[in-house]
Amino acid sequence: MKILYVGPLFYGSTCLQRLKALEYLGHEVLPVDTCPPQAARREQRLWERAWRKCWGPRDWSRANQAILRLAAEKQPQILWVDKGLTIKPQTLEAAKKLAPGIVRVSYSPDDMANPKNQSRRYLAGVPLYDLHVTTKSYNVAELHNLGAPRVLFLDNAYCPFTHRPVSLTAEEKERLGGPVGFIGTYEEDRATALLFLAEQGLPVRVWGKWPRSWRNRHPNLRVMGKALWGNDYAQALCAFDINLAFLSKRNRDLQTTRSMEIPACGGFMLAERTAEHQRLFEEGVEAEFFASREEMLNKILYYLEHGEQRRRVARAGRERCRRDGYSNVARLNSVLGHLSREFRS
Repeated sequence: MKILYVGPLFYGSTCLQRLKALEYLGHEVLPVDTCPPQAARREQRLWERAWRKCWGPRDWSRANQAILRLAAEKQPQILWVDKGLTIKPQTLEAAKKLAPGIVRVSYSPDDMANPKNQSRRYLAGVPLYDLHVTTKSYNVAELHNLGAPRVLFLDNAYCPFTHRPVSLTAEEKERLGGPVGFIGTYEEDRATALLFLAEQGLPVRVWGKWPRSWRNRHPNLRVMGKALWGNDYAQALCAFDINLAFLSKRNRDLQTTRSMEIPACGGFMLAERTAEHQRLFEEGVEAEFFASREEMLNKILYYLEHGEQRRRVARAGRERCRRDGYSNVARLNSVLGHLSREFRS
């Protein structure tokens, strides 16, 4: 199958990982990168804020033109758009005329009912996609209300080529990990929860872009101020005894990519308790969950003292990922199967 694949294709992005999964499945993938080229980045910084306020993010990479050119030249069967904030509705309509058999798919790992994740172009294009794929179960009805004709809920996934157990030297573990760690962006509730752990005497390390004001907030809280991608990210997950998995309140998360990536790396995951987490991993057997800071603290203290049990849970979590098909390869293959059934000519 020929797939015209549109999205931010920078190193370490889950979008690029999905592209690689489609290639692994044997499909011909025609990439269109929505990331701005290097030459446009200074101009982007100067104008993006004003432009975004009026119109949403600007198509600095000229993805719309690339879609139309490749649709005409290559006649793909699928147009796959990963969070298409810059893709014009006119482009979606024209692509269908240029390649009449094309099926237009919108995929997003974010909460697309959140206005901060939307744009005028995206909202205008919602009814034109043949299928919307969302990893947010609550977005199914919300996308229908925005005009989506068909919506498919898909659990999050991990990249089997990136998220796997990594053997580390003692120096690498010291440089990247520690007893307790969190990898992710700053949100206030996450920060205060980690500060709580530090104040209880636990050494906590954080990787991600956080405000500088958190760099020296507490001697037990080491905020590195740097995002990790690709293999560095997988190594860090393997370097922590306990990986915390907080959910984004802004995105109303019930699960996230981290929910799959930590166990897939063979890491021990302590995540916020939700019904979806409990469906994906058996509590106390394949992962651990918490509903309060006190429960989080108590479970951390217990599992730091019970290393063999902690490692047994981590191994079982990885096996669950493998056994039940939590990888991008398996997830996207199921989406393609759905498309084949729904749009069989």
